[in-house]
Amino acid sequence: MSSIPKSITDRIATLRPRLHPFDRIDPAQTAFVVIDLQNVFMAEGAIYEVASARAIVPNVNRLAAALRHAGGLVVWVQMKYDPADPWRNFYDHMLKPETAKAVQAALTPGDPGFDLYVALEPKAGDLYIEKTRFSAFLPNSSDIAARLRARGVDTVLIGGTVTNTCCESSARDAMMMDFKTIMIEDANAAPVAEAHAAALANFLQVLGDVRTTDEVVALLAGAKVTA
Repeated sequence: MSSIPKSITDRIATLRPRLHPFDRIDPAQTAFVVIDLQNVFMAEGAIYEVASARAIVPNVNRLAAALRHAGGLVVWVQMKYDPADPWRNFYDHMLKPETAKAVQAALTPGDPGFDLYVALEPKAGDLYIEKTRFSAFLPNSSDIAARLRARGVDTVLIGGTVTNTCCESSARDAMMMDFKTIMIEDANAAPVAEAHAAALANFLQVLGDVRTTDEVVALLAGAKVTA
C-alpha cells in the first residue's frame, strides 16, 4: 500500500493482531460497490471532472470481472439530483450558484453527465443503484444496504470517486452498518493525491481494510494475502 505512511501502520500494529483485518474473502458474500464513475466526474472538461478517475478504470473493470467470475456481485452506484429532495445544505452552500445549477443538471437521469463512463464494463447481471447523498449507505440516500443483505452480502469492496468524499462516506457507513468493508487503494481516485492518501490511511486505522486490486483479486481466488 504505497499511500499508507509507516507511522500509520506502526500505530495499527499496537491496536490489533494484524495490519489487514480481513485476510480472506468469500466471493459469494461480497459486493464490489463502484461509486459515481459517471460522465460528470469522468469526462474531459466535465463540470466536476476528476481527471485521475480515468486512470482507475482498468482496475475497476478487472476487479469487477474477477468478482463476477468468483460468484460475487458488482454494484454500480450513480449520484442523482432529486428536485423533490434537493439537499440544500450541499447545493446551496457548498457550491457556487452557477456550479450548483450545472451539477444538478448533469446529475439528473437522462442527462449524459449522469451516465456511467463509456470505458467501464457493466454487465446485465450487475446491480444498479441511484443515491442522493455522498454516502450510498445512508437510509435516505438509497436502499443499497437492504438490497445487499437480501442477497446475503456481508463484505463490501469500495471503489470509485471521490476517494475522500462519496467513497469514504459510503465506506464509513457500510462499516457502521456492520458490513466488512475494504477500500481499494488503486480503484479509488481523488483530485488531490494527499486527500486520497489521508482518507485511506484514516480508514485503515479504525474503520476497515485497504487493499490493492492485485491483493483482492488474489483473495478472491482463494489465496491468503497478508502483506
